[in-house]
Amino acid sequence: MSTNLIIESITRHIRLSDEEKEHFIGLLQPKTYKRKDFILEEGQVCKYSYFVTEGCLRGFTVDNNGFEHVLNFAPEGWWIADMYSLLTQKPGILNIEALENTEVLLLSKSRQENLYHEIPQFERFFRIITENSLVSYQQRLIDNLSLTAEERYHNFCRRYPSLINTLPKKQIAAYIGVTPEFFSRMQRQMLTKGKKQQN
Repeated sequence: MSTNLIIESITRHIRLSDEEKEHFIGLLQPKTYKRKDFILEEGQVCKYSYFVTEGCLRGFTVDNNGFEHVLNFAPEGWWIADMYSLLTQKPGILNIEALENTEVLLLSKSRQENLYHEIPQFERFFRIITENSLVSYQQRLIDNLSLTAEERYHNFCRRYPSLINTLPKKQIAAYIGVTPEFFSRMQRQMLTKGKKQQN
């Protein structure tokens, strides 16, 4: 499994020597999941951060009525974890599932914390990742309260351009907070509106 992608992700934010890169790579645990495998389930304690090198994961919750609410996707080159559970080491509420055959690199919480002492720059890197995650979740909350479904869909397209044509429609619908039927109607209306604007 190639580690180039994760090193590229990290060196966008911090500088590392070749020795530091090698040390970091040695802390990672490669793992492969099949489509529909659960990486993490509600009620479990999140012990790892997951970096996707191939495939796609989704983080979601299930409400009391059995409806799924997708919080985020992690395509190739993205990190994912149940942040609450990872930071507190208490049981989480997030389910993380592979949407297709997926390869990930795992970094355990204990190794991550040791890394802060061994290579202090990593504390800055993971602070940036955590802050970006916090900003993203806050924006999602505001969007869900104030934007129309169509506007939320446009935000999804901006955030996950690589997933627009690859994800099942029901997953996109669960992300923007509508039923698959409503999403299909909305897409048809958007297509009709687009054609009228071209004429």
